[in-house]
Amino acid sequence: MTVVADPSECSFQFNPVGTAKFTTSCDIAKSALVERSVNYQNVEAPKGTKAVVKVREQTISTDTPNFAQVLGQAITAHGYPASANPAEINYVMTVILLAILVIYVTLVYAPIAAWLVELFPTRIRYSGLSLPYHIGNGWFGGFLPATVFAIVAATGNIYSGLWYPIVVAAMSFVVGLIFLPETKDRDITHM
Repeated sequence: MTVVADPSECSFQFNPVGTAKFTTSCDIAKSALVERSVNYQNVEAPKGTKAVVKVREQTISTDTPNFAQVLGQAITAHGYPASANPAEINYVMTVILLAILVIYVTLVYAPIAAWLVELFPTRIRYSGLSLPYHIGNGWFGGFLPATVFAIVAATGNIYSGLWYPIVVAAMSFVVGLIFLPETKDRDITHM
C-alpha cells in the first residue's frame, strides 16, 4: 500500500478528546488505512494534489464516492483479510499469553504503589500518592490510544506506535533513578 499525497495536507492526527476533524484528502486516506491495520508507505505528491491510495496496481482517489468502502474492498481483493479467521486463532495460547502479561503487571504494580506511598509522611499519604499516580496513568496512559494512532497514521507502520509506551517507560525509569530517594530508614511520621 502507498499513500501518494501533498505533505502539507497531512497532519499529525492527535485527537485525545475526539473533537478534532481531519478532513484533508491525505488525512482521510491515512485514517482509512490505519483503521484497517494496514502498513503503507508515504510518497510525496506535488503541492495541491489530491491524495490517492495505491493498492498494488490499483489507484483509488480519496474523492471516490464511498472511498472507505472501495478501499476496503480493494484491500480484501488483494489478499489482506477483512478480519481474523476464528478457526485459526489459538485460544489456549492467547489466554496463556494474556495471563503472563497480567502477571508481569502485578509484579511491578504492587512495589510501585508501596514505593510511592513511602515517599510521603503518613498523614498525607493518600493525596501524596494520588497526584503522581493520576498523572502517570491519566496523562501518559490516557493519551496512549490517541498518540499511538497519530504515530501510526504519520509513519504508515502499524507497529511504530509501540515506541510511545517504550519511551514513556524508559523516561520513567531514568527519572526514577535520578529523583526518587531511598526511604529505608526514614521516619514515616515526620513531616
